Amino acid sequence: MTAAVALTESDSLNDRLPTLEDIVGAAARMQGIVQHTPLQKSEFLSRKYQAEVLLKREDLQPVRSFKLRGAYNRISQLSRAERQRGVVCASAGNHAQGVAFACSALNIQGTLFMPANTPALKVNKVRQFGGSHVKVVLTGHTFDEACQAARAREAESGATFIHPFDDPDVIAGQGTLALEILDDSAGTPIDYLFTPVGGGGLASGISTVFHHHSPTTRLIGVEPSEAAALQHSRKAGHNLTLDRIDPFIDGASTQRIGERCFDICNERLHRVLTVEDQQTCQALIDLYQEEAIVAELAASLSVAALEQCREEIIGKRVVCIVSGGNNDFSRAHQIMEKAKGTNG
Repeated sequence: MTAAVALTESDSLNDRLPTLEDIVGAAARMQGIVQHTPLQKSEFLSRKYQAEVLLKREDLQPVRSFKLRGAYNRISQLSRAERQRGVVCASAGNHAQGVAFACSALNIQGTLFMPANTPALKVNKVRQFGGSHVKVVLTGHTFDEACQAARAREAESGATFIHPFDDPDVIAGQGTLALEILDDSAGTPIDYLFTPVGGGGLASGISTVFHHHSPTTRLIGVEPSEAAALQHSRKAGHNLTLDRIDPFIDGASTQRIGERCFDICNERLHRVLTVEDQQTCQALIDLYQEEAIVAELAASLSVAALEQCREEIIGKRVVCIVSGGNNDFSRAHQIMEKAKGTNG
């Protein structure tokens, strides 16, 4: 695993963290835009782990991931002057789709920076959702490199940067799915919740809601083993930047957790697990073959992590966040080879 080094955040972040009230407000703001996705029991996983395993199906959003929630909540609150200047973002793919959808819905121009190795499916979907409202720029090989280019464009143009995770309005938007989970649970306690972690926005929003409404639920963040920025940072006691990551799990591979996200996740996640690519690929295949769910690799992290908790979740009620379904099947051979434990 790559070493980790400390880095001082250059952004001037305010101290505001999203509140439960912010998340409730976001849910009201995005009615008619964001789908209330189902909380679906997985018979296969429930039998396998002798537990009641429920899947939060964010792959069923209009943009096939949870990212629409945060992007729309942030962009819909821009002032008239900010809307006229447009927006800019950086994304491994799913956030860009959410921004593109919001730009089209709100008649705002956006420039979207994505790594050059972003799966073609995600790039094409961004263009489809944004249409004439967006311009896609492919640059760099990681989210972090694309983000540097997006920040430079922000400084040049005066456009508003829509952060994919380290923004209170984005975090609040992502947290709305936790409200849905609790509504659909009908008062029945949830013992464990497993959520993928990339930059930390989703985990931050979820943990904010559960901290207030279901504090006994064990919240477990799951990262790729080769991009485990949160786990390294928690062990160090402060936020770190990894000097190198493997972007194979493209939707959850960042060198550094968001500043706000680290503070929230460090306090409210009960545990952070890492999963090898082999297990994540197998989980993706199992979801497709056993449940007919087309999940992407990052979305499969939560399911892959169940194996590490096999004994403790017996007889428990468990929720896994299936965070998105933008899987490019041109990568199918590579995914199958990795699941077998070969390099492909």
